[in-house]
Amino acid sequence: MTSIDINCDLGESFGQFIMGNDDEVFPYISSCNIACGFHGGDPMHMENTIKKALHHDVQIGAHPSYPDLAGFGRRKIMLPPEELKAAIKYQIAALQGMVKSLGGELKYVKAHGALYNTIAHDKTEAEVFLTAVNEINPNLAIMGLARSPFQEYTRKFGFKFIREGFLDRRYQEDGSLMPRKEKGAVLDSVEASLKQFQSIAENGEVETASGKKIKMEVDSLCIHGDNPLATKILKAIQQLENKISIKKFNL
Repeated sequence: MTSIDINCDLGESFGQFIMGNDDEVFPYISSCNIACGFHGGDPMHMENTIKKALHHDVQIGAHPSYPDLAGFGRRKIMLPPEELKAAIKYQIAALQGMVKSLGGELKYVKAHGALYNTIAHDKTEAEVFLTAVNEINPNLAIMGLARSPFQEYTRKFGFKFIREGFLDRRYQEDGSLMPRKEKGAVLDSVEASLKQFQSIAENGEVETASGKKIKMEVDSLCIHGDNPLATKILKAIQQLENKISIKKFNL
């Protein structure tokens, strides 16, 4: 039987603004990336999300972003390297401390949104990000885009790299994700996401927007918490239990 980790970006609500379907998603995932306040999340939502993760025995990762609360972290923000490093350290340290205070352990870091896409290919910014993580906790693993240059940057720093794929996003032929502003960037049906999940989990390949199949070997597959179909997709995946089991990646 094939086994795969499923991760989800959670804890992204802020104040009275509720984002995502966290309570419905938790029973079906094995890892979660908790927002640290700079694109979503606030101290109360962060703590409540950590408690839920511990209750469901879900592995916890930090989900830092550019300081872009108004744009949900999906805009490229130009910052001097030292300022960016400090912002990343601040977010990881906050979540790591809260997780520890509740008896848990932070396991990994996954950048959010525009920061995630930038460090996937930009060596300079990737090194700023990795330096920040190293200065906070060199024992954390790093989750990032499978097949991207970031994978090699991370390994040179000595971190364990978690190869991530996406079951609800459309891929381009170079292995990058289709920009959200383009039509079809987000898969719009349960059937399409389930098909992509099976293709990656069972066969290690994915069909791109152009119809070409490329290799996609991953350690974890992401479903977005703000995807309105997330719960339906996860329930459909659960029906595949005789073929694919959901299991945490090894750290």
